[in-house]
Amino acid sequence: MTDLSALETRLAAEIDAASDEAALETIRVAALGKKGEISELLKGLGRMSPEERREEGPKLNGLRDRIAERLAARREALADAAIAARLTAEAVDVTLPVRSSPVSRGRIHPISQVIDEITAIFADMGFSIAEGPDIETDYYNFTALNFPEGHPAREMHDTFFLKPDANGERKVLRTHTSPVQIRTMQAQKPPIRIVIPGKTYRQDSDATHSPMFHQVEGLVIDRTANVANMKWVLEEFCKAFFEVPSLKMRFRPSFFPFTEPSLEVDIQCDRSGSEIRFGEGTDWMEILGCGMVHPNVLRNCGLDPDEYQGFAWGMGIDRIAMLKYGMPDLRAFFDADVRWVEHYGFRPLDVPTLFGGLSS
Repeated sequence: MTDLSALETRLAAEIDAASDEAALETIRVAALGKKGEISELLKGLGRMSPEERREEGPKLNGLRDRIAERLAARREALADAAIAARLTAEAVDVTLPVRSSPVSRGRIHPISQVIDEITAIFADMGFSIAEGPDIETDYYNFTALNFPEGHPAREMHDTFFLKPDANGERKVLRTHTSPVQIRTMQAQKPPIRIVIPGKTYRQDSDATHSPMFHQVEGLVIDRTANVANMKWVLEEFCKAFFEVPSLKMRFRPSFFPFTEPSLEVDIQCDRSGSEIRFGEGTDWMEILGCGMVHPNVLRNCGLDPDEYQGFAWGMGIDRIAMLKYGMPDLRAFFDADVRWVEHYGFRPLDVPTLFGGLSS
């Protein structure tokens, strides 16, 4: 008969020495499996006499139960050790600042955000967005817009001219987005309702001017467009953009070659505090230029001024962004300073809507 005490001691030592659950399972199969050592001894009980069976049966069953309990205890200890090791390896120091996600770190440039705000406002009024090339011909940039030969805006101190082409024609970096108005009127029959945000270029640079800046223009052409319509559109835009319930506007006579009559628009503001507040106070600030489209411009686009009329306006996107969000220097818009963008920029999911609030 096998020495059960020696067998139990050996199996117990093997169980205690098992380093993982796979090794422990190998020991269990060798001891308690169908062909395991203890299982084979239990099978031998049937060949014993009743007296031997009464004596050896309790010993073998007791050995089997003790080994099974020892296996279960060792398995639990190994599982606890594995969890402890995993917790140690995957530990997170909660005292460190949470690393922000790319969505929360990224920022939309204020110019892009303001263009989206402008688009949202005018889209709600039924306007569509129009675009055109940054490099323009003299005809689209000046002649078609009723700029006479010798006009100061054609001079080198205002306009970036490119080298003459094979035909001797010098193209220009557009000085305004107005050429898109001409291209739209030539390609589309009235009624026309468009706004044109885009880059423009002039030779000027200081705290409030940049050689490259952003402008938005609007154009309405139909048979009944008039100054009253224009005033309503501009007033509604300014109220929505500056997010004020009411706003006084002042229209002053001016001159632009492509409109007649031409007007400059001032809006009510209060400069008494540390910031400019719109829709209150007794001060005025010039915000944009506008007017009725000049009959010569309509003729240049193939439209009969006796049948069609319209109005147009334009303003600097960078300037109204500075006014709304309190940015003191236009040059910072183009410095690519990450700290500036993090301070003044907008989160990617801050999509401006009229019903949700443009800048909420």
